[in-house]
Amino acid sequence: MAKTRILLLGASGSIGASTLDVLRQHPERFELAGAACGRRWESLLNAVQEFRPQAAVITDSRAAEEARGAIESLKGKGVHTQWRLGSAEHMTALARELDYDVALAAVTGAAGLPAVLEAARRGKRIALANKESLVMTGPLLTRTCRESGAELLPVDSEHSAIFQCLRGESPREVKRIILTASGGPFRTTPMSDLKEVTVAQALKHPTWNMGPKITIDSSTLFNKALEVIEARWLFDVRRSQLDAVVHPQSIVHSMVEFVDASIMAHLGPTDMKIPIQFALSYPQRIAQPVPSITWDRMANLTFEPVDYERFPALKLGFEVADEGGSLGAVFNAANEVAVERFLNGDIAWLDIYRTVATVCSRHRNLAHPELAEVLEADRWARENARKAV
Repeated sequence: MAKTRILLLGASGSIGASTLDVLRQHPERFELAGAACGRRWESLLNAVQEFRPQAAVITDSRAAEEARGAIESLKGKGVHTQWRLGSAEHMTALARELDYDVALAAVTGAAGLPAVLEAARRGKRIALANKESLVMTGPLLTRTCRESGAELLPVDSEHSAIFQCLRGESPREVKRIILTASGGPFRTTPMSDLKEVTVAQALKHPTWNMGPKITIDSSTLFNKALEVIEARWLFDVRRSQLDAVVHPQSIVHSMVEFVDASIMAHLGPTDMKIPIQFALSYPQRIAQPVPSITWDRMANLTFEPVDYERFPALKLGFEVADEGGSLGAVFNAANEVAVERFLNGDIAWLDIYRTVATVCSRHRNLAHPELAEVLEADRWARENARKAV
């Protein structure tokens, strides 16, 4: 059986590391055809030395300069990977030109969008861990996939759970998609204390081990807001068919309710290697050496309605999903900038939502934007989010 060739976009993040673990565990089935990263080039260099991909990209110009000596050293060790350095366009070109079967899109934020669209135009399978691609260009990306025959498979644990619950089911029989949220570290924090939240506190997620951007989003529930928008396009459902519930144990990853009131849930360990591997091996399931959940961990599963006063970001996410158009790009970009400002100590934790809400309220929404208009909306939102107080 021929190996499945993987293009890993975002090799240096937590999803990239988990993907490389999957490849490590199944060398007879998968091989790394190409890889790309932004600033954290050391992880990419290690992956190149181990997996010997055909091509690799460092998009950040400063990181590329820092890495040149190490790259030359690899060449001296007989590693013949082709390098492209210093531009985001190199990653897009890799998606456009390389010979691969699956593009695993794990670049955080809008930076990975052009490469994802290139993979879609080529009719490739896209294992999507970059939720921003659908948040920003849901109609455009899904239409491109339909026209080219590309497969769009989710890697987010929640969307993978929904995808698996819907496997073999009729879309006409779906009543409600229910996303589960852990509630993050501030689910029970007194509301009066939220104005004093520190970066260190926000980075302590109770159940998941993730990168800083996703962890902060989980503390505000902006991650769930982005997932609501993503689910709207990924599963082609209306706003009225989307719901969310707080489930602190993170054992139930999401649920689907059908028209006969039956609810199908997906349960599993909190390990991203499971949905990553499923997207790579689909429609087959293959062994994954992750410890099974013990029954005592499932003895007290609880569910709570979302407190929208505590987590207004999720309420705004439902509104953006309903509105569609270019507003998704603005919502995403403003949040990226606001999280960066919070991590840098420029604004308070509560100001993340205030910044995004302010920028969204100022945007004139375009109902059916093309890529250039999406990118302009993204640029406009970032500029305004940097100024917002």
